[in-house]
Amino acid sequence: MESKRIYSGYRALLKAAEKSITTGDIKKIRRALDLAMGACGERTIITGESQVLHALSVARIVAGEMGLGVTSIVTALLHDSCGNLGLTQEQLEKEFGSKAVEILNGFSRISSIDSMQSSYQAENFRKLLLSLADDVRVILIKLVERLEYMRNLDNAPEKERLPLASETYFLYAPLAHRLGYYNIKSELEDLAIKYLEPDQYRYIESRLKQTTASRNRLIREFSEPLDKKLRKQGFKFTIKSRTKSIHSIMLKMKKQGVEFDEVYDLFAIRIIIRSSRENEKSDCWKAYSIVADLYQPNPSRLRDWISVPKSNGYESLHTTVVGPRGKWIEVQIRSERMDEIAEKGLAAHFKYKGIKGEGGLDTWLTKMREILESSGKDDTTFLDQVRSGLYADEVFVFTPKGDLRQLPAGSTVLDFAFEIHTAVGSSCVGGKVNGKNVTIKHILQNGDHVDIIRSKNQRPKQDWLSFVVTNKAKTKIKQALNEEKSKAAAEGKEILMRRLKNWKIQYGDTVVQKLLSFYNLKTSQDLYFLITTGKIEMLDIKEVLQKGETSESSVPQRIAVEKETKELLESPYADYLVIEDRVEGLDYRLAKCCNPVFGETVFGFVTISEGIKIHRTTCPNAHYMMARYPYRVVAARWTKTKSLTSFTGTVKITGVEDISIVNRIADIISNYHVSIRNFTYNMNDGVFEGLLTLMVPNNDVLYGIIRKIHSIKGVLKASRMEG
Repeated sequence: MESKRIYSGYRALLKAAEKSITTGDIKKIRRALDLAMGACGERTIITGESQVLHALSVARIVAGEMGLGVTSIVTALLHDSCGNLGLTQEQLEKEFGSKAVEILNGFSRISSIDSMQSSYQAENFRKLLLSLADDVRVILIKLVERLEYMRNLDNAPEKERLPLASETYFLYAPLAHRLGYYNIKSELEDLAIKYLEPDQYRYIESRLKQTTASRNRLIREFSEPLDKKLRKQGFKFTIKSRTKSIHSIMLKMKKQGVEFDEVYDLFAIRIIIRSSRENEKSDCWKAYSIVADLYQPNPSRLRDWISVPKSNGYESLHTTVVGPRGKWIEVQIRSERMDEIAEKGLAAHFKYKGIKGEGGLDTWLTKMREILESSGKDDTTFLDQVRSGLYADEVFVFTPKGDLRQLPAGSTVLDFAFEIHTAVGSSCVGGKVNGKNVTIKHILQNGDHVDIIRSKNQRPKQDWLSFVVTNKAKTKIKQALNEEKSKAAAEGKEILMRRLKNWKIQYGDTVVQKLLSFYNLKTSQDLYFLITTGKIEMLDIKEVLQKGETSESSVPQRIAVEKETKELLESPYADYLVIEDRVEGLDYRLAKCCNPVFGETVFGFVTISEGIKIHRTTCPNAHYMMARYPYRVVAARWTKTKSLTSFTGTVKITGVEDISIVNRIADIISNYHVSIRNFTYNMNDGVFEGLLTLMVPNNDVLYGIIRKIHSIKGVLKASRMEG
């Protein structure tokens, strides 16, 4: 029975590989299979399948779904048994070539990755990444091995399923995405959530089955007029449809807080054009214009990865249009070459490029190596760095000379300036993006043309650190700030020494220590720096030194002692708020006059008896406080946190008298999973007036609720109450 299954698997392998192998290659494949059968014996893998059948399945996927050649097929057959073949390195090299031996050695080095007890150990991840430096096919075959495991995970012991699924989701699926294998990435994600979130998986799977007939009917209605018009224009093409993956639908439902029926783009139509290399871009755009003529497109949903491909080589034109029956439909337009690269990733990339290692992969590997080299120890920080690198997409922007620069998603004009040169970043005051003036905080998008505006008077500032993204920019800004502080401190020391001489006071450690104690400072550099920046007045210093010991309570209110930015620990919002220029020892609380919410722009105000009050910058009292008491205003901002807390937000609602308004408001609140603290309303003379007080996690949720309430039929106005 076993021999029949092996023979059947072997025939399936040869059929899958028929386009990429020669007659001579078949002999090598047969020899590799014989060696694997001898080495594996009756051993089985974690899913209970025999090692030989597993190896045949891996080799078939490598050949058929990835389009890789004989070297990859041979190493896939031998990957589980390379340590038991009974052949020397030289013999293996003679039979299968040096590359095959190199890949098999890579497998030997990363064998410990199979240990599920340490799925998230940074050391395992490090070994896996280091193996990429030798030959990328190690990771490609490793991905396929994991795919084969996941396809048969029902047969694995129950205790092994969750660790395998979890590691697949967090490590292997992102790697597949990074390497351009979208089909494999989607299948790995779906198979992982089948075990990680089984209820959601089964629900979406059953709903997809229920809606298959109506979805197919909609596809036909959409495709027929498009097919006719494309043929009329002389295009040679294929139209395919693709249903979104279960994982993708689940993410959309969670992210947008909607039900299955409200996910509007459940499937995509793919137009694959047969076109020559030199005409494929223009042909894709012509096809787009035909689609846009037939169906109304959503301009904000146009994605052009033809002009600037993704870092892993993906090229396609995506748009979303209104189809029959008012349904939104995603349309993907690409050439046959682009489609092959999207389907078969790197293998197709090499086929068209003709050069090994070209494209986005090398850039990614370089980044991974930089992280490996900069990480001194195996800790969670290292893994977080790498994991964020796996998930974050890049943006490609152009310099004024037309050079292409790659930056992390979310990068600003200032990040770009530091990417060009430290001196350019340090003197950056703004930029021109696509010919329009923008601030240094402007976030760059794919394909932007960026020109930096500089000023010789510009210097790096502390708040720059709150919005730059790249490590290079952060490092250079911190270095510059430290240098500036050292220079300013040296100047402050000279000022103090000159004044002490005028006052006939001897400069020395005793004097400095007295001032440090009075102003509650840690170092003399802090003291000198505050003197230079005017945060401490020389007349106050004279008064302190001439009066002698003075209680801390007599510190003038106007002195806002500048500290390094630090998180406060005295408040329930400590994980969320960062206060700069903080007066030591003062507690703080959220002001009731404007009830600031996480995410809003805020500032701190030093009160006489209640510590620091946090106000919104749009607070009705803000202008008065800033104009009358500028020396009591301190900088404050929200920061990301893992913990959760709630903030009070009040919404004022007016509308036409209708008791059903109350029910509809209650329905909206229940969808957002927030608590209602108070809800009062009255109806007089046909007018509805209500005050709704909620406990919300951030301003995005609050304003999302306000927008939803405003859209209710009969509601004339819904707005945030200041107090």
